[in-house]
Amino acid sequence: MITLHRLNGEEMTLNAELILTVEAMPDTHILMMDRRRVLVSETVDEVVRAVVEYRRRVMSGALLAPSVPLSA
Repeated sequence: MITLHRLNGEEMTLNAELILTVEAMPDTHILMMDRRRVLVSETVDEVVRAVVEYRRRVMSGALLAPSVPLSA
């Protein structure tokens, strides 16, 4: 999950795994998998950085998690 801001300044949390595209038109539009569009005050670069940081945290947690044997 990433935290972004609506154009009115209201904070929102968005599931980064459900983002399809991020475009500047000139406001930043995020197209979600369910085809909803979300407008945010962050730039495209800021959204990308937030998603990359989110994925970095997820992957580092996965690497630190103990191995679980697969059951037959």
